[in-house]
Amino acid sequence: MKEYTAIGLMSGSSLDGLDIVLTRLVSDEGRYHYTILNSVTMPYPEAWKARLAEAFHHRPEELGALDKDYGEYLGECVNEFVRQTGAHPDFVASHGHTIFHQPERRYTLQVGDGRAIANRCGLLTVNDFRSEDVSKGGQGAPLVPIGDRLLFSDYDSCLNIGGIANVSYETDGRRIAYDICIANQALNELAQREGLAFDKDGALARSGKVNFSLLETLNSQDYYRQQPPKSLGREFFETHQRPLLTGDSTANLLATFTEHIAIQIGQALHAQPQGKLLATGGGALNAYLIERIQHHTHQQVIVPDRQTVEYKEALIFALLGLLRLEGQTNVLCSVTGAPNDSCSGRIWRPNDPHQQ
Repeated sequence: MKEYTAIGLMSGSSLDGLDIVLTRLVSDEGRYHYTILNSVTMPYPEAWKARLAEAFHHRPEELGALDKDYGEYLGECVNEFVRQTGAHPDFVASHGHTIFHQPERRYTLQVGDGRAIANRCGLLTVNDFRSEDVSKGGQGAPLVPIGDRLLFSDYDSCLNIGGIANVSYETDGRRIAYDICIANQALNELAQREGLAFDKDGALARSGKVNFSLLETLNSQDYYRQQPPKSLGREFFETHQRPLLTGDSTANLLATFTEHIAIQIGQALHAQPQGKLLATGGGALNAYLIERIQHHTHQQVIVPDRQTVEYKEALIFALLGLLRLEGQTNVLCSVTGAPNDSCSGRIWRPNDPHQQ
């Protein structure tokens, strides 16, 4: 049995901020256990929020500079977190921030240079968990399902509602998972039109009326007819959904998109037996959205303690880092559609002159 203390970093497409979790991970002959020791979300300064939001439109040389600068920023965030908590972590595992995700072109980009993180915070760092799977022809996503299997097997299905909603469950001994639909990426943008960072508890959505014509258009988009494995990126929202979110009040648009999310989640779980559905991610704190999901699914929706809700993904990236360091599978081909499983991620040692 081995015990590690790790920091996991997660930045979602909704740009809420950087999630940082400090966890104790116990590895015991293929079984893993965790204890969350500390956690925090560091909101992005407006300059960083704008820079990450605009990166989708950057030129290649600008992306290279962003990759390094954001890595140094992440390293500084780790330093601040360590100062605040007095932690002595063995390593850092970072998801990075997704700018592009185009697996059909065998291309994905999560900025946050691992060398810069390691050099700035002085800790062994693991990052870039997606690109190996994508290079094999897989989706490179979702990555969380291995953690669902190893850490949250008490639940029949695991639903994460972040910028994008995704689901994970076991079928015939295989883990199946995929991105269901855009979620907070759209809801937060709509709320921001009213000067709100987000629609707290879904109150504005609850006050609106569903635009059934728009709802039908959203639900009829081709992605929902595709069979998994499949994954989404910001490109889908920018191209196929944002242009539709006009011509009505913000409250009505929020009500409509909330219903769209709930319907798509219900359809994703339609073939699953009755059981317990673990709901995490920022969207699990949206009371109205959870009500609508429960209305559209026969599974019992369980929202756990707030720390698990907010930091499950960061926790699982810490686990992915440990699996990489142990040489164990951390990306499942049953999820991504690649020809085989992967032990993925780049390992960076601080100030190592021999590392390329």
